[in-house]
Amino acid sequence: MKILKAIIKFLPIIVLAGLMIAGQDALIAAPLATIAAIIIARFTEHLTFKECQSAAIKSVTNIIVALFILMFAYAMANSFMSTGVGASVINLALKAGITARYIAVVGLLSTAVLSVATGTSWGTFAACAPIFLWLCHIVDPSCTTDGCLLLVTCATAGGACFGDNIGLISDTTIVSSGIQGVEVIDRIRYQGVWSIMCLIAAAICFVIAGIVMGLPTTHADTSAVMSTIPDSAMEYLKTERPQAVDLLSQVGTDNAVAMYMIIPLILVIVLAVIGLNTFVCIGSGILSAYILGLPAGTTSFAKGGLQKYLDMCMSGFSDAGSWVVVMMMWVAAFGGIMAAMNAFDPIAKGIVAISRNVRQLMTCNGLLCIIGNAILSDEMAQIVTVGPIIKDIAEENIEASEEDMYRIKLRNATFGDAMGVFGSQLIPWHVYLAFYVGIAANVYPLYKFANTDFIRYNFMAIIAVASLLILTFTGLDRFVPMFHLPKEPDVQLKKNVKKEDAITA
Repeated sequence: MKILKAIIKFLPIIVLAGLMIAGQDALIAAPLATIAAIIIARFTEHLTFKECQSAAIKSVTNIIVALFILMFAYAMANSFMSTGVGASVINLALKAGITARYIAVVGLLSTAVLSVATGTSWGTFAACAPIFLWLCHIVDPSCTTDGCLLLVTCATAGGACFGDNIGLISDTTIVSSGIQGVEVIDRIRYQGVWSIMCLIAAAICFVIAGIVMGLPTTHADTSAVMSTIPDSAMEYLKTERPQAVDLLSQVGTDNAVAMYMIIPLILVIVLAVIGLNTFVCIGSGILSAYILGLPAGTTSFAKGGLQKYLDMCMSGFSDAGSWVVVMMMWVAAFGGIMAAMNAFDPIAKGIVAISRNVRQLMTCNGLLCIIGNAILSDEMAQIVTVGPIIKDIAEENIEASEEDMYRIKLRNATFGDAMGVFGSQLIPWHVYLAFYVGIAANVYPLYKFANTDFIRYNFMAIIAVASLLILTFTGLDRFVPMFHLPKEPDVQLKKNVKKEDAITA
């Protein structure tokens, strides 16, 4: 009877996953799954509608601060794309001189920096895919057959996820941190060295791959890049990401934006490293982008220029509020109801039962995140749904000081985000890859892209996911500055403490 009851409680997850796999938007899937959760909570635990409502509201309350940060983050992303901050990063890469053999590593590093600046992997890929895919075509006409195209595609996709995992204004970074109850700034500083190490390792892999494939080393005229982008690709970007069009118009020789427009990005990163409040960091980016944009010609004060800039920021608030924030609130509400009827207790008990120490428990938390991502096919749904589960597993089963427990929470936040963002690129049926395929197909119609094409050479995602699990399980994270988990016996599983106390008695 208990087993049947546990299965019934898990049905709302199946509803959510099924709707997502069937192609329904999370904004539809989450409310329907929430209704299913309310019905089952009433049937299995006899919870009233008011009790379910309270559980849902309490869950949403836990991410309120993250939602406010997210709205400001969207405003800053719009600002960085429109004022030339993002374009300055791309132009810097183009001026360095690119050959087919090394275009993948340049694409990786460029999109990594740009994604930190904009806080969006989807927006970064949408903005950079037209440039690097067609630049690949220019420097290597045989790119579709010699592997160069897929190498560059995977590098661009993997680099775009770098900032989504650690960016100050990334929605996944903000939400995963908020759910675990840690400061975004602390989280960035905590995993910063590990993230950069993964990026460097991926860059080395792309260099080696380019050499092993024997890709050409001839230089190309980068001023021709923009003229080769098809009208259909530009129309697609105008509809899906209009700020990306502003960015693209500022790339190249003739219309290149001033290189000092990279300063707002540097300012935000420096303030984040120093440890200032997240709102201060984001606000400094928005303000400095406008001020520096005046002499650069990307912003203006006269003839309603200031109002236009404010409207663009407001558009960022609107973009976040019209889909992401609302979707996150519904998914958080869903998670709150599921928690109220203890739907995840069997999973939590199973993890605790097989774990002999804290590291094994935390490794299971990481695996649970990537499994949840595969089931839900959406990284944000995984973060908001599985995040509270791994939070409770850690808090209820680990005995530690307040400082050590905070580090445990930081690792859980990293799990939720990394297994969500990077893990999504290793799951063939994930909506992430479907989005990337759609963009790539519109940008470069000379090749028929498949979801698995984004997995084959995605060294960034493979290294990030594998290293995070291995470092956690083996304890080798102690060699990564600021990234180590607290050692035992400073932290212990509560069940082990009880056993020791029983033996002593």
